[in-house]
Amino acid sequence: MCTLKLPIGIENFEKLRTEGFYYVDKTGFITELLRNWGEVNLFTRPRRFGKSLNMDMLRCFFSHGCDSRLFEGLAISGEKELCEKYMGKFPVISVTLKNVEARDFPGARAMFCSLIGSEALKFRFLLESGRLSEEEKKQYAQLIRVDTSGRQGFAMPEEVLCGSLKLLSSLLHRHYGTKVILLIDEYDVPLDKAQQYGYYEEMVALLRTMFGLALKTNNSLQFAVLTGCLRIAKESIFTGLNNLKARSVMDVPFCGYFGFTGTEVKDMLKYYGLTEQHAQIREWYDGYRFGDTDLYCPWDVLNHADLLRAQPGAKPQAYWMNSSGNAILRTLLQKAAPQTRRELEALVNGECVTKKISQELTYRELYDSIDNLWSVLFTTGYLTWREETDRSTYRLAIPNREIREIFTEQILAWFQEEAGKDTSALDAFCEAFREGDADAVERQFTAYLRRTISIRDTGARRGMKENFYHGILLGLLSHREDWDISSNAESGDGYSDIQAELWEEETGIVIEIKYPDNGDLEAGCREALEQIERKRYAERLMQDGMKTIHKYGIACYKKSCKVRLETG
Repeated sequence: MCTLKLPIGIENFEKLRTEGFYYVDKTGFITELLRNWGEVNLFTRPRRFGKSLNMDMLRCFFSHGCDSRLFEGLAISGEKELCEKYMGKFPVISVTLKNVEARDFPGARAMFCSLIGSEALKFRFLLESGRLSEEEKKQYAQLIRVDTSGRQGFAMPEEVLCGSLKLLSSLLHRHYGTKVILLIDEYDVPLDKAQQYGYYEEMVALLRTMFGLALKTNNSLQFAVLTGCLRIAKESIFTGLNNLKARSVMDVPFCGYFGFTGTEVKDMLKYYGLTEQHAQIREWYDGYRFGDTDLYCPWDVLNHADLLRAQPGAKPQAYWMNSSGNAILRTLLQKAAPQTRRELEALVNGECVTKKISQELTYRELYDSIDNLWSVLFTTGYLTWREETDRSTYRLAIPNREIREIFTEQILAWFQEEAGKDTSALDAFCEAFREGDADAVERQFTAYLRRTISIRDTGARRGMKENFYHGILLGLLSHREDWDISSNAESGDGYSDIQAELWEEETGIVIEIKYPDNGDLEAGCREALEQIERKRYAERLMQDGMKTIHKYGIACYKKSCKVRLETG
């Protein structure tokens, strides 16, 4: 029997089930949705937690013409009564707004027309329906009218676009005699992009009207399901929507249907012969808490399992970071006062911070205050909760090593940007290295460390801590564009942390960094210098013709450092 393929980026349920992909069974979501009824259901989860695949699963299950074989052997197939009553019994309108990211409102509006026009075109049989009047057929024709202005896609007058979802559901209700299920995936992406590009008010007005008509005053609606990252405040786009049932990461119902549980990950790793990698995968990608369930990020687990199958022993990567930007974290760092920086330091070092979380914001408010930024970091998956201390107040933590790496990388980038604003101080720092002034290097590097966030997490390996200080120092020395700087350069019998070659002066610099867990900086410096000698790190510099070589042993502990020099 052929091994099932890993479904990297597969969001089409039918393709996943018919073309030989591994599937983590989430069809219990259908059962719970039907038994915990809500006319309008909103599920907010971080990106890359399986929202889109779950939505397509719903589409396949409820749609007329459903192929029941897609669900054979899955949990929902054991619910005979529910399957007989609901499977394949409804017209379903399904749209995803994840790609609505135009730079201006006319462009975004055109994308909405195309999205809804393309969905409406799937029901072209309505033009021939004996249950629709000629006037209703004309109304349908407006939804699929092609834009003749030279722009690709569909064209709708403003009033048609605003009422398009309600109109299409009404026409399908008339044709089938059955109310409609409406699925809207990533409903808040257009608001995010609108805020970024300056047309937020126009987008709010469009969505408020469109959602209001489709979700609030729609007698043809059986129920609706929406997904997104944030729960947008009702006064923004859900005005007067009293039938909304919002399910956030704090709620127990549905908590296990977005993300992978520990059992699901173990079963997958066993299937692919990767059981021995479980501890490492847990360290990197577990740690999220939705409701009362601990979860892994599925995007990470799938990608790393795929890499391990191709390259056994491959090191984990920050797959989640590479799937989208991290602007919210950079903004927090830029706005952070000393107190906030201390809290960030506590988080990076494996501790918790206590914060009041608002789960109803508007995109316009996200950057208004540090408090709002904490809420967004939580709802978008940079932080997770460990304990509720009071109403809407939680102890928050970084969920796993992957997210800690993202924090560390962004902290280093922010620090380098901040340090780069004072070029005279950077020049003096680099000059001290060139001149072999260990005292000046120590004094100035200590001053820099006191301005950033230290890594001292007791759960982190020593090498990880050293890498952080390595990154800071490398960023500072990279200010000298006329120096030939190497990181982890092969030389002698190993790889030195940092080397610099000043060609015109025939001067070389070799640096080894240590993090003594007991805080003995002198011993750390000695160990670093001994390693430089033992592994002959200066050999490459000598081969390149460097006449003077400064060997620096640097020990760092929290926000302190010690520097020792040997010159040869």
